[in-house]
Amino acid sequence: MWSDWANGTFALPPGVDFCRGVVEGLMARAAGRPPEALPAVTIYVNAGRTLNTLRSAFDAHAQRHGPLLLPRLRLISDLGGDLPGERAAPLGRVLDLGNLVSRLMARDPGLGAGQSVPELAQSLSELMAEMQQEGCDAAALLRIDPREHAAHWQRSLQFLHIAAGFYLSGPAVDGAARQRVATETLAAAWAMGQRLPEGPVLAVGSTGSHGATRLFLRAVAALPMGAVVLPGYDFDQPESVWSGLAEGADDHPQSRLAALRHDGVKPWLPPTPDARNKLISLALRPAPVTDQWIAEGPSLPDLDGPTAGLTLIEADQPQEEAEAIAVLIREAVERDQPTRLFAADRGLVRRVDAALDRWGLSLDDSAGEPLHLSAPGLFLRHVAELFGQKLAIDKLLALLKNPVTATGADYGNALRHTRDLELRLRRHGPAFPDAASLRDWGARGDEGRKIWAEWLAEALDLVDQAAGDTAPRPVPQRLADHLRLAEWLAAGPQGAVAASRLWEDAAGHAAQAAMTHLADHAHRAQPMGPGDYADLIHSQLSAHAVRARDRGHPLIRACGPREARTEANISDGAVIILAGLNEGGWPQALPPDPWLSRAMRAQAGLNLPERQIGLSAHDFQQAIAAPQVVLTRARRDADAETIPSRWLNRLTNLMSGLPERGGPQALAAMRQRGAHWLGIARQLAQPRFRTEAAPRPAPIPPAPAFDEISVTQVKTLIRDPYAIYAAKVLGLRPLDPLRPEPGAALRGQVLHKVSERLLTPPPPVDISVEALRDRFLAITRAVLAEDVPWPAARAFWQARMERIANQIARDEIRRLQAGRPLVVEATHSLAVPGLGLKLTAKPDRIDRLGDGVAAHVYDYKSGKPPSDKEMAHFDKQLLLEAAMVEKGAFPALGPLGVEGVSYIQLGGDGETFPRKFSAEAAEETWQKFILLARHYLRHGRGFTARRALQKAGDASDYDHLSRFGEWGAGDPPLKIKVGDHD
Repeated sequence: MWSDWANGTFALPPGVDFCRGVVEGLMARAAGRPPEALPAVTIYVNAGRTLNTLRSAFDAHAQRHGPLLLPRLRLISDLGGDLPGERAAPLGRVLDLGNLVSRLMARDPGLGAGQSVPELAQSLSELMAEMQQEGCDAAALLRIDPREHAAHWQRSLQFLHIAAGFYLSGPAVDGAARQRVATETLAAAWAMGQRLPEGPVLAVGSTGSHGATRLFLRAVAALPMGAVVLPGYDFDQPESVWSGLAEGADDHPQSRLAALRHDGVKPWLPPTPDARNKLISLALRPAPVTDQWIAEGPSLPDLDGPTAGLTLIEADQPQEEAEAIAVLIREAVERDQPTRLFAADRGLVRRVDAALDRWGLSLDDSAGEPLHLSAPGLFLRHVAELFGQKLAIDKLLALLKNPVTATGADYGNALRHTRDLELRLRRHGPAFPDAASLRDWGARGDEGRKIWAEWLAEALDLVDQAAGDTAPRPVPQRLADHLRLAEWLAAGPQGAVAASRLWEDAAGHAAQAAMTHLADHAHRAQPMGPGDYADLIHSQLSAHAVRARDRGHPLIRACGPREARTEANISDGAVIILAGLNEGGWPQALPPDPWLSRAMRAQAGLNLPERQIGLSAHDFQQAIAAPQVVLTRARRDADAETIPSRWLNRLTNLMSGLPERGGPQALAAMRQRGAHWLGIARQLAQPRFRTEAAPRPAPIPPAPAFDEISVTQVKTLIRDPYAIYAAKVLGLRPLDPLRPEPGAALRGQVLHKVSERLLTPPPPVDISVEALRDRFLAITRAVLAEDVPWPAARAFWQARMERIANQIARDEIRRLQAGRPLVVEATHSLAVPGLGLKLTAKPDRIDRLGDGVAAHVYDYKSGKPPSDKEMAHFDKQLLLEAAMVEKGAFPALGPLGVEGVSYIQLGGDGETFPRKFSAEAAEETWQKFILLARHYLRHGRGFTARRALQKAGDASDYDHLSRFGEWGAGDPPLKIKVGDHD
């Protein structure tokens, strides 16, 4: 039936619907043959997606021309499936290699610095698989001359000899090895005329990027009834360029195809001239290109026609790029026109999907959702990270807010308790929550809170026990502990894991399958610490993706660059969007190889890293050949200006240099078409209604605005009255940080607590400097242990106290000899006459001097103490406390004159700084305070925002509330009555 078959290597050019072209070419060769001729044909394809698209192409042909019998469709990767013996699980092989890597790192900790054992084992497994695909056995490493390489590469090579001997010896058990063996066996048999297929054999869609595949393609092309159909073959490339590619130009788009043209490449379908392909072919020539551009550029047709279907969007930043793409897609959907987005940058794809949500649209993403970013995947990763370290507030709350947590019980109540717990932890801590603190919090609430807190406390009991579990343990044990805790947290209080969302839906099923697979092979892993185990969980989850059914709009599809050969030119009139065309985006940056340098790979006969660039370039060349193509990039990313993708750069440079062919005008038209979409995106980004800039607020609340103020808040009332209004009238306070840090505020609290304990009770007058110093440091050590859970901060602060301890002890003895501290961190108040206002104070320390008729007011400062000038104008704390002493506000002292005020610096050199003081100054300050308070409480003065901050750049806790930035420090305040005024 097929005796007239013409064998060899064939190809289809860029821009052709590849699978449809394969079917049309085959059906043309089958014309006049009986229907049963087609089932005698076997077609091998490179990937599952190509297989599905090829089936669709046969279906489309049948709809147009009538029913037909399908050929046999096979995957090239399935070769070796019928070899004797069982195929090894890739995970098991990775875990086996992990044992070798672990022992290597124990001997040479510098190897793979910054990478965990699972990461190194995975990269080593990929290297071994590549060696199998390329037909390199352990002996291939002997071709590497270690004397030509640095010492760390030599150590790596020594280990690779061991790993290759372990991994590559014995029967073929890995998929790559079995495919290689099957291909070699089949090719040898066919070459000797044995086991020849009875019907035609086609191999389509592959570029021969791997050695085993390349060997199979050559074997098929040599069959009497064999044919290889290459995708995206550049028929416009001169023979001189092809011969240069054969010598090595791995980053060129046609470099992989050059190795398959030994007997020439023929068109699979009758060729049709394409001016776009000629332009792109010339633009992508291997360097140096200038002479070729000068010689061949003028022979191109006018560029208006070839570029009429090209649009170039150059956005200012990635979000604008995504929004412009979304606008374009939305307009295409309105016309019922399909769109396909090709991008290597997954972050950009997610941005586009988010921008489309504005119109209720979503992408049908062929890659699916990475399992490690799904709700169950994130949940399992968060739980894995709980072991071997203290539990911080932010990690606990991230876990509690995961959509999987506590879904086996009353989820609504769980969210309510989580919110209440967050507010408690933000304000009161502790920085590292434990079971005891949770039980204490739960006991103060209703029964529901108590049950919920007990459930969480039982989980934290396990976490607390595992906090010190940093030594390597068998992975089966770690996995069992991990899953036990995960299921407990997913079930919720008095709930069941079966009712939770942990293992339900597509993502849950995939996560359960991944954990089950890991459990089946965990015994092969080396014992791991908690960090390596968490990395192992991450690597296992990130190896899978989840595709939700009916998630995306049927007209909108997001594809990876590798799908360009089958998806970019489907004959459906789609708009093709090539997005993220920046260096590092498309093409993506090459990952570092921890095992072999570039030169070592070349000596061993392995592919160079540039091969990935060449494959990406081939994807680009095929995609840009579609009739309607939109090229997009962002000029800047989050860090700096970006560099255009090398292929886009070449295209624009070539066009700019061909004025006689209308290149600059065609390029300007491409940019103009892109500017149209950018303009719409920028319009949509503008607010619908323009809001006038807010004035500088000076609100006047109903009197009295407040009935109590502390001496420390008087400074704020002077400098930033609006902050007092927000705190005391509106009842607002800053939300404490989610992750407490050992900052200046905590240090001040700790040092005040140290001073309080030092003086409670006061040391004896005759204590020695050495004894007082030891007491001061012992108290410091104890307070730091109680209140500062960060070891580094504790050590640093203790060292600072040790440096000033002698100075503190000497000065303290002088103070004790002069008087006794009778008021230490005690809160008292004094009524302000005629205003219904109380002035409160909590002095750090007030000493009654030896004669009993005077006192001295002290304040501890961990930073720089205020100057005399600052005290005179703004910082009234000590002067007001002195006035309160003289007016009898402190019962332990009674009305008493004040001899002086001083600052004790618990930092710097630990010195004491007396400040200028007189009883008249204290009384004057008191009277001025009464006058100030009267203005705000009785006379309708507005609480002006940022009235007199010390520095223009100082931040206020309420800047966002006052809308600072819409007004400036030079703007006049606007008095606004707020609330109900009589």
